[in-house]
Amino acid sequence: MAETLTLTPSAAKRVAWIAQKQSKPAILRLSVEGGGCSGFQYKFDLSDGPDADDSISETDGVKLLVDPISLDLVGGSTVDFVESLGGAAFKVENPQAAAGCGCGSSFGI
Repeated sequence: MAETLTLTPSAAKRVAWIAQKQSKPAILRLSVEGGGCSGFQYKFDLSDGPDADDSISETDGVKLLVDPISLDLVGGSTVDFVESLGGAAFKVENPQAAAGCGCGSSFGI
């Protein structure tokens, strides 16, 4: 079984804010898709609820869901929300990623 994921308080606060604006539950789904400049890319969506086989972690009442296939690639990661001059974005700190890219939205294993 892979390690779970961690949602930082900053990311949890942002998810809660977005969910409130869209009148949805504060549940963020992280998935991994093929593509991006390094082989895989992260995808974030609000979710209505977990699937039966999702891994679930919770921070400040906000849930982070990951499907089992994606969890193999991002287990042990931390999801943060970062604001900088370049903009604001969710960022995944993935200890399994052997390669990354400048944009931070894709990775290689």
